[in-house]
Amino acid sequence: MASPVQISVNQLSRLVGTPAAPVIIDARNGEDFDDDPRLIPAAIRCEFPSVIDNIADVVNDIGSRRAVVYCQKGLKISEGVAALLRSKGVSAEVLEGGQFGWRDAGMLMSADVQRNADGQSLWVTRVRPKVDRIACAWLIRRFVDPNAMFMFVTGSQVALVAEKFNATPFDVEDVLFSHRDSGCTFDTMLHEFGLQGGSKPAEALSRLATVVRGADTDQLDLAPQCAGLMAVSLGLSRQYSDDLEQLEAGMHIYDAMYRWARDAFDEKHDWSSAGHVGSR
Repeated sequence: MASPVQISVNQLSRLVGTPAAPVIIDARNGEDFDDDPRLIPAAIRCEFPSVIDNIADVVNDIGSRRAVVYCQKGLKISEGVAALLRSKGVSAEVLEGGQFGWRDAGMLMSADVQRNADGQSLWVTRVRPKVDRIACAWLIRRFVDPNAMFMFVTGSQVALVAEKFNATPFDVEDVLFSHRDSGCTFDTMLHEFGLQGGSKPAEALSRLATVVRGADTDQLDLAPQCAGLMAVSLGLSRQYSDDLEQLEAGMHIYDAMYRWARDAFDEKHDWSSAGHVGSR
């Protein structure tokens, strides 16, 4: 049974990938991280013992949100860092079983991403996103780096901006994160970040990827939801002239799509007017 300052693997798994997810802190020491450099999705790397000296910055980054700390086994390092955060006013819990417990339960894990000195990843792509670029940005924010920053620039300048600003380009030709074969960039990111497997969140992401692929590549027969996502995406692109505002609005769309793909994909809605005629 988890202690009052612990959160179970199953409880955290339900929150990962949603707007309600806590700030997840990977406090493993360097040796333990090198043994398995994968992270719990969207975790922030705060290596022990340097996290102690930088605790003020960590507290500032967490703000008013809750935090979950994990180390390799969820014992002394996790307990100590979480207690230190609580002494600074942060609502902090320890992941029961640590990274081992999460891994052994078959939960989704992610590869890390290049980050700047402030601990943020920087991404660049073409202006006026529609489907794939918004979907990819959502995936990065929810499952890779919650603090990721995005730049939308003229297509011909993406490679040059990426080089000058040390940003990662995506959804353009001749880069790592782009279309491959019949898949779109969203599919590529799932593969490159290791966000695949047999867990329920992985299955949901795969289900969502089919919808994104169909909408982005005009294969609307891949899933019944493809045409709807295409319509909403085009509507958002007409509604917002600012790409960053469109991204923020699109985050809500993909939050809903993910919850559908995870929890409601087989639910039907067949309300009938029988018995309701004249009831207004």
